[in-house]
Amino acid sequence: MSIALKAVGKAFGTVDALRQIDLEAQPGEFLALLGPSGSGKTTLLRIMAGLEFPDTGSMHFDGEDVTRKAVADRRIGFVFQHYALFQHMTVADNVAFGLTVRRRRDRPSRNAIAARARELLDLVQLGELGTRYPSQLSGGQRQRVALARALAVDPRLLLLDEPFGALDAKVRKDLRRWLRELHERMGLTSVFVTHDQDEALELADRVVVMREGRIEQIDRPADIYARPASAFVFDFVGEANCISVDIARGRTILGERTLSLPGPVPADGPADLCFRPHDVALSNESDAIPVTIASIRQRGGGVRIEGEVAGQDRRVEIDVPNGEGLRQGQQIGIQPTRAFLYPAAAS
Repeated sequence: MSIALKAVGKAFGTVDALRQIDLEAQPGEFLALLGPSGSGKTTLLRIMAGLEFPDTGSMHFDGEDVTRKAVADRRIGFVFQHYALFQHMTVADNVAFGLTVRRRRDRPSRNAIAARARELLDLVQLGELGTRYPSQLSGGQRQRVALARALAVDPRLLLLDEPFGALDAKVRKDLRRWLRELHERMGLTSVFVTHDQDEALELADRVVVMREGRIEQIDRPADIYARPASAFVFDFVGEANCISVDIARGRTILGERTLSLPGPVPADGPADLCFRPHDVALSNESDAIPVTIASIRQRGGGVRIEGEVAGQDRRVEIDVPNGEGLRQGQQIGIQPTRAFLYPAAAS
């Protein structure tokens, strides 16, 4: 199923949760809504589900206007962060619940419902656990039950709200891989909300980065990381250093130094210079960025240096192969080998 949202807005009192959202998803696409708390991603997901209605704009599924359709009429599968399983029901009954509460004329037979529950439990690799209760399952198993329940109603669209947020890191990693494989096998259009950048980059076909009710960038995971559209996206996705500079007559100025940097330069005015810790080399040249070492620590097979740039209120972190000859309090020069310059956001 395709999804098309046009100029969708939503306010709660005086707070604008969503501001003129335009978004499309193609049939079978796996879309991630990524952003910090308060960015509007869960509100957007709930509007897709019919659990909230927009104040402005429209939404179409396969060309059909569903902006005001009730949740029961949308054929949506919804997976909540905290499972929302019925503790007094068996696993099989939880999976079958969406079918058993259908209107009589639309409800399958009891045998058909039981067969569908067994089929889905096999699909999520829990075929032996249908007679157990949710309290007898691990967190990862309960999340699989919640997913099977969402799939039981043959949804046209699968929505997942922070589906792995309550699980530990190892279980999250295993379930991410499993969910991606399941999505490809079933071919459903899926949208999931997360604040975990690794989760979004690993799972999604495209990532929607949100901030304060707006979309900052929509792109493939590799492009979100390699070509961030703004300093916010750069800082939010991946490890990042961003320092303040000035652009004057096409030159990048830091204090009294003119920096030599790769890449395009924005229009004259205040700007943010952003670079990854691994995209830096030590340099003795006069156009290097002066950094005073605050700490040196071993990190994997190399060394992570944390330092202070004169006149900046944020520290920078850089990775070097070894820390030989370096000490706390020493001033060094660093040269970004790959950097991005963005016009400074208005305060």
